[in-house]
Amino acid sequence: MTTKSIVHKEIVVRGRVQGVGYRANAKHIADLLGVQGQIKNMPDKAVWILAEAEEPVMEQFLSWCRKGPAMAKVTEMEISVGPVQQVSGFTILH
Repeated sequence: MTTKSIVHKEIVVRGRVQGVGYRANAKHIADLLGVQGQIKNMPDKAVWILAEAEEPVMEQFLSWCRKGPAMAKVTEMEISVGPVQQVSGFTILH
């Protein structure tokens, strides 16, 4: 992948997204798709995601984020674009 084709997004997912395996499943999907980034639970019960990937891959990842795992109920998703940081791997932060 070249840095030109990679996009950087910060995503905040709200709803029933903590305690339902959202982070672990997001990491699994990110690893399958080749998305680089980080994910963590927020104190306000939201989940924060930093993701970097080529645009078509990012769209697949965002599509999954809108649904989440079976027990999740996503009610809102905020997406912001930022400069590419060239992160490596996809890490669950605690």
